[in-house]
Amino acid sequence: MAALRLPKCALRVVGIGLPLVLLSTPARAQTSSDTGAPRTGPLSGYMDFHYNKVEFEDGRLDFHRFVLLFTHSFSERLRFVGELELEHALVEGLEQAGELELEQAYLDFLVSRSFNVRAGMLLMPIGIINERHEPPVYYGVERPFVDTVIIPSTWFEVGAGVHGEVGRGWRYRAYVASPLNAGEFSADEGLRGGRQKGAETNAGRIATTGRLEWVRYRGLTVGASFWNGRSGFEFRPRFDVPVTLVEADARYRPTDRLELRGQLAQVYVDNAGQLNDALTRQIGVGPNIARSLRGFYLESGYRFLSGTRAGDVGAFVRYENFDTQHRMPDGYLPLKEFDRDAWVFGGTYWPDPDIAVKVDFSVMRSQSAVIKAPNSLNIGLGWWF
Repeated sequence: MAALRLPKCALRVVGIGLPLVLLSTPARAQTSSDTGAPRTGPLSGYMDFHYNKVEFEDGRLDFHRFVLLFTHSFSERLRFVGELELEHALVEGLEQAGELELEQAYLDFLVSRSFNVRAGMLLMPIGIINERHEPPVYYGVERPFVDTVIIPSTWFEVGAGVHGEVGRGWRYRAYVASPLNAGEFSADEGLRGGRQKGAETNAGRIATTGRLEWVRYRGLTVGASFWNGRSGFEFRPRFDVPVTLVEADARYRPTDRLELRGQLAQVYVDNAGQLNDALTRQIGVGPNIARSLRGFYLESGYRFLSGTRAGDVGAFVRYENFDTQHRMPDGYLPLKEFDRDAWVFGGTYWPDPDIAVKVDFSVMRSQSAVIKAPNSLNIGLGWWF
């Protein structure tokens, strides 16, 4: 079960018992076989808490994530990797009060450099952030908007597949997994509500996903990802809602100081008109789901201080454009407030490579002449170990 809603008494039992179990288990940071945090003890993880001040609203303090990561090697060729995440500090049975999620729990059958088998709860290998989102490794307090409303990170499902490295600098991951639930799509957040998260998922129509990366040159990573699946299983009579997501990204860090990133993602929702009609009959309100969603961003970061005894200091600027109403089915008009762009700029102080103190300001704009997109100030502290 992936997303649990527990009463306070049950959470206290989890809080007492879980560390006792995990302290006896070797651990390391997630994600794929080629990345991970430094191994400094039997337990690893990452945490972050934020101050968020959205325009026209009161500021809020939130201990956003408390994540424990752990592994166990049965042998040189068989290992277990797990990740358990508590969001928003506590769980009281309502999503607004927090979530306890099993984001990873898989077995790796390590055969060779070029071919390995993986099965369990898997992170979908889509984009830059979904597989690698520990706070010290990216600029900004919050994750990019494109990686929230176009690519619904953190995106994890039950599945199985293969991964490895072939040729000169080519890495791949290819999985089959449970599909999205089109009955939970929305106009503002796109696919996000449709993640099944491994909780008694409907697997009548298996989805496929994969990623290919080129890492031949030092400091340069170029990647492309896809996801494809039929997501209309909730409706009776049943009809297909094929969904396809394609993505391309690049990261370039020629020196210890400069880092450049870019990402483009597009989603196609077939039979979106029929989906809107079915949901309107079901919930009484037209959801206005688009047949195409698109987003991209470009980011530049520079460390003005690097390698000093006091730590590193960097600044960044990122431009994002994300439209969850990019193309509409026949007979539907786009909601312009969901055609948005943002300039995000800020800085990060690393007193240690594994600790990040962050601040950023987002200047948001939408194409609506009536509904104003709010700006926001964010301050955060994050670390991993």
